[in-house]
Amino acid sequence: MNTPLSRDPIAEAQSNWERHGWAEVASPMAAITAIMRTQQILLLRIEAVLKPFGLKFARYELLALLSFSKHGALPMNKASALLQVHPTSVTNAVDRLERDGLVKRSPHPTDGRATLITLSPAGKTLAKRATAALNEEIFSQSGFADDDVQTLIKVLARFRQRSGDF
Repeated sequence: MNTPLSRDPIAEAQSNWERHGWAEVASPMAAITAIMRTQQILLLRIEAVLKPFGLKFARYELLALLSFSKHGALPMNKASALLQVHPTSVTNAVDRLERDGLVKRSPHPTDGRATLITLSPAGKTLAKRATAALNEEIFSQSGFADDDVQTLIKVLARFRQRSGDF
């Protein structure tokens, strides 16, 4: 991790926005920039935990999703919808996971247009181990105060809902 800065660059950017006559959007700019920076920090932490498992977060998410499914399998289009990513991203993740023996691709048994992704026993084991590591090293010590977590969940859910996310 880099040496912490002596002052908050996002607060400075907010002041710059205000000084340049954009005061009405300075706070939203700072909030959005802070969310983006927080996402970068969290992703770096998560990827550091997943690295020993040979996973990036996108591939982990797919393994976890499959491990939560009733039969350890989902159609690729449903995985794409649930992960809220473009089908190409799921295809790329499946390519890598399949090459590593963690999932198997097969024709859907009842829908000739769909492809089924099935978690292999090795994939199930890896998902379980990676999840345990994330729970222990990231989610149990997120850096957020307990009452802030609930507030964040509510604020971000309202934003996502207004944005048509669900």
